[in-house]
Amino acid sequence: MIANTPTAPYYAVIFTSLRTEGDQGYAEAAARMLELAREQPGFLGVESARGEDGLGITVSYWASEAAILAWKHHPDHTAIRERGRSTWYARFHTRVCRVERAYGFSL
Repeated sequence: MIANTPTAPYYAVIFTSLRTEGDQGYAEAAARMLELAREQPGFLGVESARGEDGLGITVSYWASEAAILAWKHHPDHTAIRERGRSTWYARFHTRVCRVERAYGFSL
């Protein structure tokens, strides 16, 4: 699903990852993190895709850098991030961006 974001400016966190083999509780944890993120002040939406090769890209949208930092330091998110490092990801990279302009098309 394409996130319904407000008029720019706002922020995007781009999380690119390469999964390890097997689920090992990943799907349940990912669903919980999405549910928890949606409850955070300043959360605007998310878009996510993962290929059969294990490469995934998740873009979450936020109203401010302060909202991003609050999410980063949320205790449940911190614990899951550590499990990601030890169990679910072979590699990952996070990028934080300010969206200056956004436009789209739909039928």
